[in-house]
Amino acid sequence: MSQIRTLIQVPAELWASMMMPEGILEKWIIADGGQVGVGDPVAVVRIESALHTLVAPCAGCLHIECRIDNVIEPGDVIGHII
Repeated sequence: MSQIRTLIQVPAELWASMMMPEGILEKWIIADGGQVGVGDPVAVVRIESALHTLVAPCAGCLHIECRIDNVIEPGDVIGHII
């Protein structure tokens, strides 16, 4: 039986312009392997000097794919939930 995997992506809408489409993954709020519910805050990203909180799109177990301080771009997958 395969498990459904839901991606956690950085929304392109967080960038005011695409002149410098880079941000930084500031921190994970939930640890790798932690349980999350729909809408729970899971990570904080810094884009164009502003902090944005990313939330869980579904409930399940968080799996981190991107390390803190990594550069992120629009649409990047930073983790997934099973």
